[in-house]
Amino acid sequence: MLSFRRMAAFPLVAAFLGSSSTLLMAQDILPGPKLLVVSREYTKPGKDGAPHQAVEGAYPKALAAGKVPNHYYAAVSLSGPPRVLFFHGYDSYAEWADQRQGTDPALASTLAHTNAADGDLLSSKDYSVWAKRDDLSLNPGFRVGARVEVIIQYRVRPGHAEEFEDLVKLYTQGYQGVSGMHWGTYEEIYGSPGNTFLVIITHKAAAELDAEDENDKKFADALGADGLKKLAALEASCLESKQADLFFIDPKMSYPNEKMLKADPEFWKSSQPTVR
Repeated sequence: MLSFRRMAAFPLVAAFLGSSSTLLMAQDILPGPKLLVVSREYTKPGKDGAPHQAVEGAYPKALAAGKVPNHYYAAVSLSGPPRVLFFHGYDSYAEWADQRQGTDPALASTLAHTNAADGDLLSSKDYSVWAKRDDLSLNPGFRVGARVEVIIQYRVRPGHAEEFEDLVKLYTQGYQGVSGMHWGTYEEIYGSPGNTFLVIITHKAAAELDAEDENDKKFADALGADGLKKLAALEASCLESKQADLFFIDPKMSYPNEKMLKADPEFWKSSQPTVR
């Protein structure tokens, strides 16, 4: 049966989540940004984990000291190539441009030194820009207390964008009545070959991943045999590729904004610098 999500690296994430006693049960949702700038850092063999985390931890300290408002959070891969995604959210291109203005010389020097140390750990790095698609999303937003993200990248065949929209709307129809189902969809604007969409799903606990099989059964029942056949035909026709990966959110590599800090202070503030 086709599934909107795929289980990936589940034993590892279950161990990660099962060891935490601070998972929140709140149902608060922070709205997703209209514009998403994603920086991907691929680490060299043996340079992921603690070495990368140690270097990345210097950025929030420097940015906080310089009162730079360019906030972000980090998601570390649990499947696929070792990499970290840094998510910067903005309400407009103007806001993005304002936050990329030059910094004072002292801060620029600190960041240059950190950039050099970071570069020694990386095999590659790139940036991409994505626009939010509310019409292709279901109950979108960042779940307060989220510790895990499922990120699915769809590459659509040229000329088949309308079919892809029909495909996602069919998924929405099937999952509409399934409790707790949600995702935010972003369309690539700059930085990749094009015709690409990201679907982002935030989870608070491994139990939410355990429920996927039951949710998929409800989805199949809602669509019925004819709906599933239509779904399969659309996917075969419009998709050039599909990749789903699992990530955990790392507060030590993140520089969260005020809303995120206030919503989940124990998680974020444990790794944030105090600026006097």
